[in-house]
Amino acid sequence: MTGQRKREGEKFQTELIVLHLSHTEDLDPKVLSRMQSLVTVCGLLLLCSVQAHVVNDRNDLPEDCKSFFYQGYVPEWETSDNYVYICQLFKNRYRFTTLYDTDHRIPVYSGYIVELGKQGTDPGKWFVEPQLIRSNLPDDMMIVKKLVEKKKVGLDEIKIKQAVDDDYKRLNNYNRGHLNPAGHHKGDASKATYTLTNMVPQYKDLNNGLWSQYEKRIKTTCPDNKLFVLVGAIPSSNPQRWIKNENRVNIPDYLWHAYCCVDNNNKPVKSGAAVAKNTENNMVECSLDSLNKFFNKLNKKPKLFDNCNINLPNTDPPKTKPPNPPGDCSGVVP
Repeated sequence: MTGQRKREGEKFQTELIVLHLSHTEDLDPKVLSRMQSLVTVCGLLLLCSVQAHVVNDRNDLPEDCKSFFYQGYVPEWETSDNYVYICQLFKNRYRFTTLYDTDHRIPVYSGYIVELGKQGTDPGKWFVEPQLIRSNLPDDMMIVKKLVEKKKVGLDEIKIKQAVDDDYKRLNNYNRGHLNPAGHHKGDASKATYTLTNMVPQYKDLNNGLWSQYEKRIKTTCPDNKLFVLVGAIPSSNPQRWIKNENRVNIPDYLWHAYCCVDNNNKPVKSGAAVAKNTENNMVECSLDSLNKFFNKLNKKPKLFDNCNINLPNTDPPKTKPPNPPGDCSGVVP
């Protein structure tokens, strides 16, 4: 459900209640009273059923947000009171979905569908998620300046559950790393990736090196079909791996990538994965099965593309030779 459809639904439900109550002139007063109570309760239930776009349970995600995952299957991840699902809303449309860690102030993963076409221009600003601050704030992602000036929200309140632009300034070996890259989208959808809830501190040489090259190759690995992608980060337990040692934004130990390409009949035809240590310009490409072994070594057992045949070959983009042949992603973990 887009933001526009959500508001139209609320308006329709309100009008429906009014319509029911406007044709009761000839009813018995007792019957009328019971009818009014029933309609009111039904109306409130309808209004409450309008789904929010920041939720704690993956089952509560609006259907439009589930559409960014193959067959609507939202990955199963370990539960935490600090995790929230964000339907990334930009210019009144959902663009992708993120599972966000409000404690480490980085995303756990972002899920999206690759779009081929002209990439939108860099918005030149970084967005935050108003719904992580207060539920009565706008649904659409906003820049901090507008939240402070127009919504009278204090910077300290914004920073409680998410990163802000200042967190990423004056870094040495790290910079903002898109999990969902702008280059995998077109128009406004690419601009929506510039939300800080889609960013992690990424080793600069990796971000500008092999990881960037891998993203460009993956974009064309499924040109005539639909490509579902999941990109995530594993936070560090090292007390030293926080931006500026401020215990606000965690510097993840690893980055991981998984994809599932489906044909026009919605059947998987390609799949693959990759893992990188977030301290060097190196990465390993592997199968989804090997990615699961990587997670197992970290004592994690997520279910990502379990509905995408993990025995499919990790085929390469047309006319493109990968720098690294498919290998063992679990070997990245010491």
